[in-house]
Amino acid sequence: MELANKIAIVTGVSKGIGLATAQLLLKNGVKVAGWSRSPVNLSHPNFLHVPVDVSQNTSVVEGYQKTRAHWQAPVSILINNAGVGYEGLFEELSDEQWHQMFNTNVDSIFYCSRAVIPEMKKMDEGHIINISSIAGTNGIAGMAAYCGTKHAVRGISQAMFKELRNFGIKVSVIYPGSVKTNFFDQIDSVTTHNNMMMPEDIASTLLHVLTSPPNYHPIDIEVRPLRPKGKQ
Repeated sequence: MELANKIAIVTGVSKGIGLATAQLLLKNGVKVAGWSRSPVNLSHPNFLHVPVDVSQNTSVVEGYQKTRAHWQAPVSILINNAGVGYEGLFEELSDEQWHQMFNTNVDSIFYCSRAVIPEMKKMDEGHIINISSIAGTNGIAGMAAYCGTKHAVRGISQAMFKELRNFGIKVSVIYPGSVKTNFFDQIDSVTTHNNMMMPEDIASTLLHVLTSPPNYHPIDIEVRPLRPKGKQ
């Protein structure tokens, strides 16, 4: 896809992968609507922050309407990045934690993608990138609910790409290993360190996927740090 002047929505834009992705897209001429509940420390003439709670459909609908009205053009790119995770034994997780993870990590993909797909079909072009995790390819003790959400992202995305490919819409999934972000603030068993991947690393992968040739469809991409514990 030629990126110049395309409209992109990036969810979870206030920090981490979302912020790094928005910054890189802006450098490449994309007009970015950044969706998040929290304020964003980013100022650029082609950046619009839209306060959205992606776990709530009414908020997503309102956010999409504001985005569409501001740019006066269809959205070509959707980065479903917003996510949350809690650590805990299966029987000790609270109902609130369970539902928050599924609402934010899974329901949001349904709400946000459903908003942009009709106009992408009319354009015969679009790219939806869903951020999963290596937790979406295997189970992790103490992270059952989070793994469940990320496995759901994988299954949903596999079905989405088969539904949408004949409409010129690509659906790709990124499965990152450990990335040095605020995600681990909620995970007591993990301390962030510089041998993790950086948000900018994931953003570079997203850019590579978005700029792939028109008939080239990257679907599942797993990325991990080369030396997660540093050079021995």
